[in-house]
Amino acid sequence: MTGTNGTRPSIFPTLLYADAKAAIRQLTEVFGFTESSVYEGEDGLVMHAELVQGNGAVMLGSKGRGGLFDAAMKEAGTTGVYVVVDDVDAHHRRAVEHGAEILMPPTDQDYGSRDYMARDLEGNLWSFGTYAPEIRV
Repeated sequence: MTGTNGTRPSIFPTLLYADAKAAIRQLTEVFGFTESSVYEGEDGLVMHAELVQGNGAVMLGSKGRGGLFDAAMKEAGTTGVYVVVDDVDAHHRRAVEHGAEILMPPTDQDYGSRDYMARDLEGNLWSFGTYAPEIRV
């Protein structure tokens, strides 16, 4: 489930990685994200990257790149991100084939979703499932 439907997401989970290039490789190759943009500094650190999945996106960068956000995130721990996918079992198979650390295999939930959970190379939790609530404002 890649690409966008022409809408702009209003929320972007933003993560910093000690090895942002490895994170980008894992998120694209293992979890099926599409690289939208990657900006590197002269030192090779990822200053800013955007990866797309469905009609949403995640932003990420390298730890230690400087700036207010980097300083504020210095003591931050891991995070969890939920991503809606059409075919949980196929997505899970891809992740397993690429050696992802699976914390929970595809599971049918009481609330109607089917999802699984994995950990990325730096400990962040990624849940992939069919739960896609309608947002009403």
